[in-house]
Amino acid sequence: MMAATQRELFAGSDLPEGFRYAGDVLTETQGRTLAEQFATLPFKPFEFHGYLGKRRIVSFGYRYDYGARALRDSTALPGFLLALREIAAEFARLPAENFEQALVTEYAPGAGIGWHRDKPMYSEVIALSFLAPCMLRFRRKRGDSWDRRKQSLAPRSAYLLSGAARWEWYHSIPGVDALRYSVTFRNFVPERR
Repeated sequence: MMAATQRELFAGSDLPEGFRYAGDVLTETQGRTLAEQFATLPFKPFEFHGYLGKRRIVSFGYRYDYGARALRDSTALPGFLLALREIAAEFARLPAENFEQALVTEYAPGAGIGWHRDKPMYSEVIALSFLAPCMLRFRRKRGDSWDRRKQSLAPRSAYLLSGAARWEWYHSIPGVDALRYSVTFRNFVPERR
């Protein structure tokens, strides 16, 4: 049985509506084996309009081309990611086959990701964390200031962004202290694919 989500454990939490989190969705052995497989992937620096980020990425199924502002075909999901997608979908209580895009991100020490919302062609977003822990931060504009929330992400944990957490809140991860990997699975808004 999968661990209860943080939202289920702490009723009345101030985390954004539509955000779900669970620790230990994978065993230590699964986490270690997957991290070893990630280390062999053909990562490239994240490129955004000529700027190279500190994090490195590899996309499967589809990739977003920032220069052309378009979705492009990418390499098919390898078997180990198909198995991980099943675990992620079970956590999210959504059909695994709907998640056609996977992004594996390598965060070297000091690497993070700035404030953003995922591209509008994506619907729900499921992410799993490996190796080093990190902080997932949320913010949403309210008048002249920002509402802010945060959630610590442990190794082998998963989170889901849907509803308001997906569409109204921005999220970011500050620079990490040690090597971290994440795997993000996304499905598509049907009319925007």
